Amino acid sequence: MLVSAHPGKVVSGLIQTATFVEFTVSGFMIYLLALLILFLANPGKRAKVINYIFLFLLAGHVIGLIANIFSKFYYYFDEMNIYHRNPGYVLSNTIHILMLGQSIYLLIRYKSKIDKRLASALWLYLLLPLVAIGIQAFIEELQFIILATVISAAYLYYVIIRIQIERYQKQQLEKDRIDNELTMATRIQAETLPNIFPAFPERDDFNIYASMNPAKEVGGDFYDFFLIDENHLGIVMADVSGKGIPAALFMMVSKILIQNIAMMGNDPAEVLKFVNNQLCTNNHEDMFVTVWYGCLDLSTGVLKAANAGHEYPFLKKSGGSFEMIKDKHGLVIGGMEGAVYKEYELLMDPGPKLFIYTDGVPEATDAAEELFGTERLLYALRGAENETPKAIIERIDSSVKDFVKEAPQFDDLTMLCLEYVGPKGTDA
Repeated sequence: MLVSAHPGKVVSGLIQTATFVEFTVSGFMIYLLALLILFLANPGKRAKVINYIFLFLLAGHVIGLIANIFSKFYYYFDEMNIYHRNPGYVLSNTIHILMLGQSIYLLIRYKSKIDKRLASALWLYLLLPLVAIGIQAFIEELQFIILATVISAAYLYYVIIRIQIERYQKQQLEKDRIDNELTMATRIQAETLPNIFPAFPERDDFNIYASMNPAKEVGGDFYDFFLIDENHLGIVMADVSGKGIPAALFMMVSKILIQNIAMMGNDPAEVLKFVNNQLCTNNHEDMFVTVWYGCLDLSTGVLKAANAGHEYPFLKKSGGSFEMIKDKHGLVIGGMEGAVYKEYELLMDPGPKLFIYTDGVPEATDAAEELFGTERLLYALRGAENETPKAIIERIDSSVKDFVKEAPQFDDLTMLCLEYVGPKGTDA
């Protein structure tokens, strides 16, 4: 209307280009609306076919507009650049109506899947352009469909943003709730492990210290130590498959079973055998746990132990240095019912130190994806071998942190160190 009665090729080119873009954009906006409704409706296998129909209609719309440039079938501009409609103009909106009609069908057919507020905005977006098409059939000068589409689109996106903000707020509340629960779970898990040191202040025949740093809020590693009677100390180091809450739950069950069976005075091999059979029952998630369990006779220094697929322990004998003990590995606990475990003995002369750990220590990885490894572990152990168990573990923890630097922690870091002093009155 602004350029009517202004002749010239430049004006003609600009106005025809603007009109072509206007008609084309209206088709694309209705197609985008159709895609949104298709996504919300989620008709399953039909979605791809319906989308192809929409694309076919959109392509027909664009082809028709291109053909109009040469045929003037829809509309044209005369020598004075005055806009005129031809009898075929009504067909220019046919594809819009077909796409809107298909979208209305989807909105009715799958209304139960769509939020009511969003559905009301979609109905406005569908019906207002149809009303505009009806109005502009009688008013030649203005294209109301673009105005109607933009207004209804603005309202639709306003509703979408409001819904997304509310969802985000709910998600934040749920996240806060989960974070609080995970914090409580972390605290509960930490409290189930012996964490008060010195653990047995009334005893002077041994010194023990342990630590666990989970990779997530809760972990699958665990250690344990307990007096079976006055002369026998049970020691456990274990690593459950997997991470997070499932591993933590399996860890709790495993820990309780091991301690309960060990407190009955069973030998290490029998403890592992019984716990394995118990965990294999109804183990539908196929989880398992590697376990090293030892029982130290505090009166003689004899350590009986059994290994269910766990890491090799390190032992420093009196007057010597830390060495890896390549004990016999049995099957992991929970792997197969009826598994048998072999037991072995170590003589702990007064003064030796035992170091046990989970694979999170040697498998700690730096940014270059290099492993900390058992050689670095042994080097760090020997560098602190004359220190107390607490100082030894702190040295290993510091060595691992210095190695990995800023790289993320992928596995739990769990360690235990025992120093056997010997019966009262025994010279170390």
